[in-house]
Amino acid sequence: MAWALKLPLADEVIESGLVQDFDASLSGIGQELGAGAYSMSDVLALPIFKQEESNLPPESDNKILPFQYVLCAATSPAVKLHDETLTYLNQGQSYEIRMLDNRKMGELPEINGKMVKSIIRVVFHDRRLQYTEHQQLEGWRWNRPGDRILDLDIPMSVGVVDPRANPTQLNTVEFLWDPSKRTSVFIQVHCISTEFTMRKHGGEKGVPFRIQIDTFKENEAGEYTEHLHSASCQIKVFKPKGADRKQKTDREKMEKRAPQEKEKYQPSYETTILTECSPWPEATYVNNSPSPGFNSTHNSFPVNEGNGSPNHQPEPVVQLADLSAHLLRRDSESNQNLLPTATPQEAQQWLHRNRFSPFCRLFSNFSGADLLKLTREDVIQICGPADGIRLFNALKGRVVRPRLTIYVCQESQQAREQHQKHENGDGSNNTFFVYHAIYLEELTAVELTEKLAQLFSISPRQISQIFKQGPTGIHVLVSDEMIQNFQDEMCFVLDTMKAETNDGYHIILK
Repeated sequence: MAWALKLPLADEVIESGLVQDFDASLSGIGQELGAGAYSMSDVLALPIFKQEESNLPPESDNKILPFQYVLCAATSPAVKLHDETLTYLNQGQSYEIRMLDNRKMGELPEINGKMVKSIIRVVFHDRRLQYTEHQQLEGWRWNRPGDRILDLDIPMSVGVVDPRANPTQLNTVEFLWDPSKRTSVFIQVHCISTEFTMRKHGGEKGVPFRIQIDTFKENEAGEYTEHLHSASCQIKVFKPKGADRKQKTDREKMEKRAPQEKEKYQPSYETTILTECSPWPEATYVNNSPSPGFNSTHNSFPVNEGNGSPNHQPEPVVQLADLSAHLLRRDSESNQNLLPTATPQEAQQWLHRNRFSPFCRLFSNFSGADLLKLTREDVIQICGPADGIRLFNALKGRVVRPRLTIYVCQESQQAREQHQKHENGDGSNNTFFVYHAIYLEELTAVELTEKLAQLFSISPRQISQIFKQGPTGIHVLVSDEMIQNFQDEMCFVLDTMKAETNDGYHIILK
């Protein structure tokens, strides 16, 4: 009977213990989810709330990207586990980026056997600097005239076709490549991170940059505008060998940390894998903007022709009969001096006409008076030595003196009659002769023929021979050597004579 009375008591004890354990477990859950367990700063530090693109997107574990870009430079060991990798680069040093085809079988079959276009750019990592990117880059251009932020090392690159760099976009390069072939592009970054920090007390930390690659496929119109993939990584750029010293310093600091502290940091990897990100907002603008190609001896690399201006248009083809009028019109438009009274709009038109289009944005608010007040040193600092000297000479209206100047006048029937009367003593020599100046640079008979053809508005092929009247009226054939011995500012009267063998003319210099 006693055993029977003890059994319910044991059940009550067991049941009471289970209830207490369950309550305790509920209490523990409440404590874990309570306000004291997580602070708001911890929540905002999660990758999905970070300002920049997350290095570990939640769905990236099972997602296979069509392309993969690998920067052959070691990552820093002083980066915490859930932060984005950071890679140190030396200024001006060539670094390889391997362009890898990572597609699964049957993925994106439309690009099989075709080229894709990739655009590489160096941009700011901080949002604050991204909003003022234009002003930051213009300031850098002012301090480093003639330099670029990003360049391709073409001799070291493999599989790169048609590389291009727009002179107005210093931080961007683009090229075509075949995903089915081995492709490695070598880049050089010429700016350093401390060039964009506020100078206060010295020793300021440099700002981080991003290397971003956007890849596009060709559409039906033959333009590379359909976006395929974008990826980027975070970098800092140091003066030559500075990246090696910084990497060594970070490694030594990590070695001094306790083992428990080391577990909070990522290991240093020999290469940097660019992680998927959103396309750069200006990708379409960059893709559609014309840009001259790099000079190269390889067949795949186009040789740049013309003056290198992105808005340069080839001169229209004109008939030989209209050559003189066309040259006069072109010269009057391009050689017109900039006036101090020119408005900013008129100054922009003048810059376009004189092949200074890459600098129009720099001088967008400059009037004619503002441009003419610039000194030679100012213009060279803004535009670089080559274009700066050319712009300064154009602003001041400086013209290079020709090697030889001669004056010619076409003889007419009336002039012959007046000249005959003057020789016979009849009447006075009141004939008014108009001479034209001809400027020679090459001092050749061919050049003289072309200049005389322009004067007569005929084709140079219609001038058979040019003679100079010598002693006793003989006709001496004009040669290069004869022109080189002409005295400067000699005067000639031109007489024409029909050629016997064709429809051309002989010209006699008297």
